[in-house]
Amino acid sequence: MKIGIDLDGVVIDSETTFRTYEEIYAIENLNGRKMINSEEPKFQGRYDWTKEEQQEFIERYFMDVSKNSGLMSGFVPVYKRLKEQGHEFVVITARGGFIEEMKDDAERLLNENGIKFDKYYWKNDDKLEACKIENVDIMIDDDYKIIKRLNDNGIKALYFRDTNLLKLEESQLMHEVNNWGDVYRYICENK
Repeated sequence: MKIGIDLDGVVIDSETTFRTYEEIYAIENLNGRKMINSEEPKFQGRYDWTKEEQQEFIERYFMDVSKNSGLMSGFVPVYKRLKEQGHEFVVITARGGFIEEMKDDAERLLNENGIKFDKYYWKNDDKLEACKIENVDIMIDDDYKIIKRLNDNGIKALYFRDTNLLKLEESQLMHEVNNWGDVYRYICENK
């Protein structure tokens, strides 16, 4: 099976770290301004920050988030088992688009953990196009908007949903997973 895979929130536990730094920024720099929508996958939708405030957050905290994020619990043993079974992994990620060094930091983290994927699409804003080019059998992502777009175009997806994010109705093309054990079970049962 050819598996498309996002990094942030799927392989790298950066989304939890992002939410921590978002709150630090909101409290320390924006007078405690509150979140407006916890179901949104990206900070731009979770808060009503101005473009200038968003840019300040990016410049001030993105590299801290990257350096303070580790791999998702359970990822390494499941990845190794799936590779041994012959599955191919294609990384399709926007990482590196805001700050180039975040790509380098992800490569460092993956290398330190002995993880080498089969192919990489960095700074990728159009995951649908990459999935079509690669003819992936399934894509794993944590952004419900991306999942919906993939499904609307006939591509199967695993929605790696964190507890706060919007719940989607499962279908023939979409199944929700919450950890790497769920991913392993789904792939083993649907080869």
